[in-house]
Amino acid sequence: MIIAMSAPLHTLIAPATARIRAWVLDVFPRGRSGIDYDAPADDPGLFGPDSVTWRIHADFPGMLSGGLCALMLQTLHPRALAGVWDHSNFREDLVGRLRRTTDFVAGSTYAGRDEAQRLIARVRAIHARVQGTTADGTPYRADDPALLTWVHATESYGFLQGYRRYCRAVPTALADAYYAETACVAEALGATGVPASEAEVSAYFESVRDTLRYDERSREVLAVLSRMHLPVPMAGLSRDLFLGAGAALLPDWAETLLRRTRFQRIETRAAARSLTMLAPLFRAALPDGIAPRACARMGMDAALLGQWPTRSHGAARRGGGA
Repeated sequence: MIIAMSAPLHTLIAPATARIRAWVLDVFPRGRSGIDYDAPADDPGLFGPDSVTWRIHADFPGMLSGGLCALMLQTLHPRALAGVWDHSNFREDLVGRLRRTTDFVAGSTYAGRDEAQRLIARVRAIHARVQGTTADGTPYRADDPALLTWVHATESYGFLQGYRRYCRAVPTALADAYYAETACVAEALGATGVPASEAEVSAYFESVRDTLRYDERSREVLAVLSRMHLPVPMAGLSRDLFLGAGAALLPDWAETLLRRTRFQRIETRAAARSLTMLAPLFRAALPDGIAPRACARMGMDAALLGQWPTRSHGAARRGGGA
């Protein structure tokens, strides 16, 4: 969400926003992904300025907390977790994994259509090479449509709830539009039966509940996440703030499955309150991110991202990413 503020207020908060900006750019440096957000002119990409997605994905506090919520949820799916366990260096480079995921979400959201499709094709090629068996011998493949649907559902849920909690309310009709819009990326990656409304997402989570479990691998991945080292001052405090804010977005059933203690839930509520207070400073610190660059490519004032679109093309765009 792009915000405007008076000159006196901007001056007053400048020291805080400068530190926040430095923190964000240390964790997520710009210019290393090679993704072109500035051309071609007037190319809306997979979503465009009329989409709900451009607004929700523009909010840093909501996206980071929502992404961490999604990671927590994903530890509950044994086959999805096995791919991470067997084929990634998450123990040594969890920050790098977060950066790569961030690059894909940003690129598929805000880059031009050809660039977005290139990113999707690259991820499909990576998925095609990832396969193995879970700890109990069950085969898995990263390009399994059911696993792709799970990963997409957890991420879109997390991003939407992060925006709702730390930015502004999202009416059900606009939430439905968001789910319908973003389904095109999941389907382009090979997912099937992708839930495309709030009701469908709730029904989907209910349908897979019996396949989820919290086991030793879940515990280890969450432990690595809790020790993640960010390349910034006060790294532990920054990490705990966003991990707690992400945990605050978990649905009740997931909190139960993850066996979160009463003390953890108290910490979570405190982190959520803190991020709610700090979120406007994050927005003020980052007025020139990827979303404003995409707006410039479209000849659009980035301030319009602070307004809901008058219409959304979510249903029409489903399947449009292939």
